Amino acid sequence: MRFRLRSMIFLALLASGLAVRGQAMNDSALFTIARLKYGGGGDWYASPSALPNLLAFIGEHTDIAVAAQEARVEIMDRALFSYPFLWMTGHGNVSFTPEEAARLRHYLESGGFLHADDNYGMDESFRREMARVFPDKELVELPPDHGIFHCHFSFPNGLPKIHEHDGKPPQALGIFADERLIVLYTYETDLGNGWEDEQVHGNPPDVRRAALEMGTNIVVWALTH
Repeated sequence: MRFRLRSMIFLALLASGLAVRGQAMNDSALFTIARLKYGGGGDWYASPSALPNLLAFIGEHTDIAVAAQEARVEIMDRALFSYPFLWMTGHGNVSFTPEEAARLRHYLESGGFLHADDNYGMDESFRREMARVFPDKELVELPPDHGIFHCHFSFPNGLPKIHEHDGKPPQALGIFADERLIVLYTYETDLGNGWEDEQVHGNPPDVRRAALEMGTNIVVWALTH
């Protein structure tokens, strides 16, 4: 399975090169982000305009050939291993069955990547479920000099703050396997809200831009490391 996932990443980058040379690409060859549908009652479907906007920004500011729309996938779907990049968000409870926890771990250790963006409310349950997926690993904070903050756009101070909730500083927390970042958890920032249509939250242009640039960095890092 690791070979298949890394092949998907290669195809996304190959599609980028072909698109640059002006050749038409089939949608199946274009990179997209797969929104993770999870159980437990949380609103996995939150921020509906976030991923289309992020994909459009990535397409405009990188050489990655992107699809116009997100994909949606559940952990037990056969299609899971067709997507190298998963994204999840929400305000409520996250819950994985034992089978889902085992399969998600297999997916991530086989070359997949998960970005979880707390939309203010899923923190406790997400940390609990990650401890079940990886009982032998911990979420560790990424320092501002980590490459994910500098691989395309530069963020000298690390993760940008998009929305205020509890007055806490934003944190980028990661889980690693063989030194490869496989899970990124962005906490107290709400990047996804910054990706949404401007009228949804009324974020000023510079804040939205920072959110989109950071999202681009995350995708670029995941596809190239």
